[in-house]
Amino acid sequence: MTRRLCSLPRQPAPCFAPGLTAERLGALLAGRRMWVDGTVLHYAFFADVGDDSAASVIPVPGTGELRRVPWAGGEEQLDVVRDAFREWQGLGIGVTFAEVGDRREAELRIGFQAGGGCWSAVGREALSAGRGERTMNLGWDVTGPGERGTVLHQIGHALGMVHEHQSPYAGLHWDDEAVYAELAGPPNFWSRETTYTNVLCEVDAGEASCSVWDPQSVMTFPFGPGLVLEPEQYRGGLSPSGGPSPADKEFVLRWYPPAGPAGPAALVPFRSAPLGLGPGEQADFTVEPPETRDYTVGTFGDADTVLVVFEERDGVPRFLAGHDDGGTPDNAAVRVRLVRGRRYVVRVRLYSTWGAGETAVMCW
Repeated sequence: MTRRLCSLPRQPAPCFAPGLTAERLGALLAGRRMWVDGTVLHYAFFADVGDDSAASVIPVPGTGELRRVPWAGGEEQLDVVRDAFREWQGLGIGVTFAEVGDRREAELRIGFQAGGGCWSAVGREALSAGRGERTMNLGWDVTGPGERGTVLHQIGHALGMVHEHQSPYAGLHWDDEAVYAELAGPPNFWSRETTYTNVLCEVDAGEASCSVWDPQSVMTFPFGPGLVLEPEQYRGGLSPSGGPSPADKEFVLRWYPPAGPAGPAALVPFRSAPLGLGPGEQADFTVEPPETRDYTVGTFGDADTVLVVFEERDGVPRFLAGHDDGGTPDNAAVRVRLVRGRRYVVRVRLYSTWGAGETAVMCW
């Protein structure tokens, strides 16, 4: 029996500046969706507030009417998600998950729209979604047998992981038409484009978890027999374990190593804010540090930026650190001492963009 599968929308191919070396291009591809190590990723659940701000309004087939489908989930569903976050955290990764009650304060916003499929923004793609929008949806009952793996899979996406069965190192030779036919039927009812995007299309080598394919990865789909032609040992299907494998752990620890005595401190509770700027434009962000110490204030993403940090005194920003000399340091950062109880302004100016990705400002 075919299981319900995660369905991600097709994303445009990233566009980078011409003339980049293969090493630079590979690094940009590999890291474009990953968070800064030490990030506190805040997650929130949608509550049914009785209006359309936390619901989808969809047509009822054959009636011409609309119906409202809320994004709220039951407490048992929420507990499964909380437990899955704890399992990823338990691997010892340097990213921390923290639940918040206000979805506007969360980078990860989780809905449970029935019939809306299971999907998640991949890593920092979540920064591009509006503060009232979902970055993850769990569209069926995840309290059922075997569905814990579905939630672990979506959190893997939120950490920046892509589908493992689409790795170019898998060497899978699919029976394409059999795959299309299988997933066009129940329970997935996928179009050919959705099947191609989520199964048959290989991801770029720079985005793969590693250079060796892991059929036990939580990011691998389960498949029945008759869909894989080669290698021969997978003609009978793919049956991942349903939880993070040793290779999954190795991947996330490579990107998010735990902080040691000299490692990165936790980020200031200052949201990872997508700039949404055009070349030559600037924006100001405020920081209120929870403790007095030296911080790194910087940007990351697909852009050339410079930044200046001001200390706000009596409502007037006074220069503290940084520069704005028209240069183009990629993903600019400054080291500056911030004092608890004082308010600071980070001014970011965008000079050029590498491509379609977002740029964010953070403080850690």
